[in-house]
Amino acid sequence: MCTRRHLLTATLCLPLLLVVACADTDAIAIPPEAKTTASGLKYLDLKVGTGTEAKKGSPIKAHYTGMLQKNGKKFDSSVDRGTPLDIDIGVGQVIKGWDEGIVGMKVGGKRTLYIPYDLAYGENGRPPVIPRKADLVFEVELMDVAGQIPVPEDAKKTTGGVQYSDTKVGTGAEATPGKKVEVHYTGKLQKNGKKFDSSVDRGETFSFGLGQREVIQGWDEGVAGMKEGGKRLLFIPSKLGYGERGAGRDIPPNSDLYFEVELIKVK
Repeated sequence: MCTRRHLLTATLCLPLLLVVACADTDAIAIPPEAKTTASGLKYLDLKVGTGTEAKKGSPIKAHYTGMLQKNGKKFDSSVDRGTPLDIDIGVGQVIKGWDEGIVGMKVGGKRTLYIPYDLAYGENGRPPVIPRKADLVFEVELMDVAGQIPVPEDAKKTTGGVQYSDTKVGTGAEATPGKKVEVHYTGKLQKNGKKFDSSVDRGETFSFGLGQREVIQGWDEGVAGMKEGGKRLLFIPSKLGYGERGAGRDIPPNSDLYFEVELIKVK
């Protein structure tokens, strides 16, 4: 299935490319004031941002326009589509030149990347859109960087260390150990707000036996005491989540977790 990441992604989805037919123009010159990294990437900040800085692993949103350096031909543009690119930067989801060139930018910033072919699509390119050994130029505007989710000042703490805050106190039956509960939830990494799971997105509630070790310990502690109709934010330290092992690709080792939980029913 084709993804929204278009030409930038490591797994190219050519049928979705927005290829702009235009006449060849002059080569794009690299300004003498452009900075050069150890790998050979060159970049020039047109506007230095003042917002959150993009770090390795940060979920970002960015608008971009990509061109062939040899003739200025535009081959892809999120600006033309009206939809910014939504990726995790610095972790191999896009070409190496992007992973290196975006890290360090701040929200609101605009940067031009001059990417040698070995940091882009290599010797083979991606014909017919990207020729062999094609050096690329990208104009990038960093729209957003997901930051750490703060713990509310009024948050309470369980004996085990789960912090929680009720955004809505329920009025129905109370969730107590031994009861089966039905919930809706959305889970995110606390450090950057990256969503890794959501029953809301799937449109299916989740049921489990409270206090029966059917879920992570942070859930057993954090959901206890809620009442039907209630909504609660859970801030779960890694030791009460997935610990040093993590869980798959979405939850790295030693990750503190954040959950938005709605208690639908106590059975």
